[in-house]
Amino acid sequence: MKNGLDSMVKFSLHFPHTYAQSECDKVFEGILKERESKKSGYYDLPFETNALQQAKAYIKDNGQFLDSLSYLVIIGIGGSSLGLKAIDGMLEHLPHRNALKLVFLEHTDPLHITKALQNVALHNALFIVISKSGTTIETSSLLKYVLKLYNILESRESKKHLLVITDKASPLESWAKSVEVKHFEIMPNVGGRFSILSAVGLVPLAILGFDIENLLRGAALMTQRFFERKEEHILYKALTYARQRQRIPMNVLFSYSSLFMQFNAWYVQLWGESLGKLNPMGERVGLTPIALIGSIDQHSFLQLIVQGVRDKSVTFLSLNPTHSAQPSIPNVNIEYLESTNFVNNQSFATLLHNQRIATMQTIENEGITTDCIEIMSLSEESVGILIAYFELLTSCVGNIFEINTYDQPGVEFGKARLKKLFEA
Repeated sequence: MKNGLDSMVKFSLHFPHTYAQSECDKVFEGILKERESKKSGYYDLPFETNALQQAKAYIKDNGQFLDSLSYLVIIGIGGSSLGLKAIDGMLEHLPHRNALKLVFLEHTDPLHITKALQNVALHNALFIVISKSGTTIETSSLLKYVLKLYNILESRESKKHLLVITDKASPLESWAKSVEVKHFEIMPNVGGRFSILSAVGLVPLAILGFDIENLLRGAALMTQRFFERKEEHILYKALTYARQRQRIPMNVLFSYSSLFMQFNAWYVQLWGESLGKLNPMGERVGLTPIALIGSIDQHSFLQLIVQGVRDKSVTFLSLNPTHSAQPSIPNVNIEYLESTNFVNNQSFATLLHNQRIATMQTIENEGITTDCIEIMSLSEESVGILIAYFELLTSCVGNIFEINTYDQPGVEFGKARLKKLFEA
């Protein structure tokens, strides 16, 4: 019998996945214990209403001001920007998405900074600084730049063009309070790459016009079903990946729509930064994420998957072709190109769908570990399901690896060295 989740997103494993109940129970109990201990607060985000209500109240109180804007400028990097990029990339075609142009200031490339802000003026933009601490060097440097460039702190009116989203009691929150700039809090136990369903994502997404209640509803549906033991495929997939990590250390996310390009980037950070760690025995563990877009990368990377070293598993992510009936390929005969006429009168969505199926069948025929996620209806709710699915899967693999899925000590090493370079 179909459930509400199946009508929006279908998950199918195309590899043997018979495990002893005790194995699944052990992983599940580890995740349940992790949730109850509040080691990471992301498990609770789909059910929290604080950020949701604050975002809605802000929009209600500032409707006229927001309607006057042309640009929404996000100052943040990594988990502070990738999730927002991913969701907007998948849903920006929806008719209720506001006409605001979304601009990201993420890194310190001077050419990009100049180009990104080319048409941005204080009167037509809202700047949102997103950082757990605010001390991330890219974010703090870019904040300093826009404060000076636009003289944002000059008056009470100009301060309306700046919002801050940060950890409760962080240095950035202290600064926001001291200069009387509107700010939203994130709970400290919600890591950046797991924070998209907090104020980090909900505030800017609401400003863009998206239905953030449905986004949370989808994530809550997947999370609740997982903890009710109704989505066991997540445990099966995690066990398979963890068991095969020595032989198959790479996972390819092969997404069949350009709408998934930014989602792929979010997945790369979530998967790579969460799972690449030293386990309690000092062993280096992890699964390397590879992000591809179909059918484009059938002409660049597929050959390596099919006939190269068998060290990759492949997850296919696609849209059901009924999602886009138009445009279609005209019934045009081009002399000398008659061999391509078999797709005439077919929609481009059907062509893309069949390209995915043909590629998946080719890879499966080679005995490569494969699974498929098909979005039946692309909406805030189905995107919420997708976000929760990948977060839960990541946590399950991390639990099997016996690592801290939520820290990033290797990244911190580089930050310390950067500071020394400037102090030398």
